[in-house]
Amino acid sequence: MVPARVARVLRPGCVVCVLATSPRGDEPEERCCVAMEPGGDVIAELAADHRELEALFSQIELQPVDHPRRRELADRLTAELVRHTVAEERHLYPAVRKHVPHGPAMADKELADHARAERMLKDLEDLSVDDPRFNDTIAKLKLEVASHTREEEHELFPKLAAALPPQTLDELGRLVRRARETAPTRPHPSLPNTPPANRLLVPGAGLVERVRDLLRTTTR
Repeated sequence: MVPARVARVLRPGCVVCVLATSPRGDEPEERCCVAMEPGGDVIAELAADHRELEALFSQIELQPVDHPRRRELADRLTAELVRHTVAEERHLYPAVRKHVPHGPAMADKELADHARAERMLKDLEDLSVDDPRFNDTIAKLKLEVASHTREEEHELFPKLAAALPPQTLDELGRLVRRARETAPTRPHPSLPNTPPANRLLVPGAGLVERVRDLLRTTTR
């Protein structure tokens, strides 16, 4: 089977898998590749984000239950997930609404998924790592994100790839990368100790809104 279009790869070392349908309309098959290029189209960028989120969930689960590192990783997960969802809301879903058959309904479904995940992130902000609800919330969030990403990669991404030319997918990928590069989602020595960057260095309550606010001011 020859796939109609497979997302190009992006960041070195990232494995990107998508389902692609052949021009004859055969059953879709999974295609996987390892990123060797510094950038990719929107499908590759977002799929690699999904893999990074999966890795963060795994890191949290590997830590001892009451280890403070779990709080640090949970805050990083929050920042990365919000940055990712904002990128999808700003660049992916408008394209889906405009170009994909039944796109408005698909986009609305994905936005509802985002809203549920964000409510869980806000619940997580106020929980200490030794609170039993911390583990429960992480587990529920992991299931929510896994279901959402699976649906995107198996259904939405192939339809978008079939609807848009490579040049448009590349441009959307560039916009997603810009959101990633301008949003500091973890403490870093090179970040200035002035607003808006330093607002993300303080964990806990309000982190979800701080990431969203920063993205609004830096990626327009």
